[in-house]
Amino acid sequence: MKRIIYLFIALVIPFVTTIGQTNKKDHAMIEKSLFGKLKDGKEVYIYTLKNKPGATVKIITYGATVVSLTAPDRNGKYADVALGYDNLEGYETGSAYLGAIAGRYANRIAGAKFTLDGKTYQLSANDGKNQLHGGKIGFSKDLWTAKSFESKSGPALELTLVSPDGDQGYPGEVTLHVTYTLTNDNELRIDYKGTTNKPTILNPTNHTYFNLTGVFTNTILNHEVKINADYYTPIDKESIPTGKIDKVENTPLDFLKLTAIGSRINDNFEQLKLAHGYDFNYVLNNYNGKVREAADVYEPTTGRYLQIFTDEPGLQFYTGNFLNGTPLGKNGVAYLFRTGFAMEAEHYPDSPNEPKWPSVVLNPGQTYRQTTIYKFSAK
Repeated sequence: MKRIIYLFIALVIPFVTTIGQTNKKDHAMIEKSLFGKLKDGKEVYIYTLKNKPGATVKIITYGATVVSLTAPDRNGKYADVALGYDNLEGYETGSAYLGAIAGRYANRIAGAKFTLDGKTYQLSANDGKNQLHGGKIGFSKDLWTAKSFESKSGPALELTLVSPDGDQGYPGEVTLHVTYTLTNDNELRIDYKGTTNKPTILNPTNHTYFNLTGVFTNTILNHEVKINADYYTPIDKESIPTGKIDKVENTPLDFLKLTAIGSRINDNFEQLKLAHGYDFNYVLNNYNGKVREAADVYEPTTGRYLQIFTDEPGLQFYTGNFLNGTPLGKNGVAYLFRTGFAMEAEHYPDSPNEPKWPSVVLNPGQTYRQTTIYKFSAK
């Protein structure tokens, strides 16, 4: 009888540990559970990654979406700093892309069309006559497959999506892998890897909204921002780039040193009025395809400090100008006007129609790669 019990323990306990991937010694872990079911009955899972210091990130397989992310304040207290929803319905019905991977093409494409190798492709339009974040059913509204593992840096989750040829009008079958790693240095590292079987364009990003106060009824206007960019791409009345690249100097768009978001957001500056606040692509300095620091955000009441690193040429800074309280967020909180900000690392909006800008073309045999890191600390 004892042999049977020992055999049972030997077989079952390793199985449970593998599913949870929990390490009691240093408290790093990965857990998986059912988050909900889509209308077609497909199951959506939520993964919780916890690093050694105690930070956590929760990610669902719908949209490869960050649901929550905790970071410490100056007293070592962890709080959720990422806007999200309690249930799957919020992500299905919501239109703010909270925490999601946006693609195939993040940001806007003018007229929802582009020309590649002499052929014009008409895409699905979902922002007036233009396309935004990949169209009506972009990557944020797709179901991804997931595989969790322990990396040397911390717990990780690789999500994979196969986008078929013709998806939202885009050419080529694209396979995209997005790996989230919650490092033991309190970084959320996002690595992208994509391939195609036909010439196409690819420009995904993560669209997490942050509020470093950890209280989502607060606005983000007292957050102080620094963006390492001397230039930005001006927009027209439809938020489409004009094709120009202008200096931020002597404008309210200058964040070359830490400046409170709310200090100039209501200035009588034409570009701010067109965007209803900050919603601009910044042309990051020192672009060479390598990861470097792009931006810093400091929240003075908690001391939370966020650094953004990326190998991308652009950073879209957005101040939640269209958050309107629906659907309700976590714990029934209404995410209102300017209660969250996003820092989206990507190529410039409408780059497929601006040949002088960094290319977003991906050909067969090539591999798309991107790395963006959100690093949290406190002061």
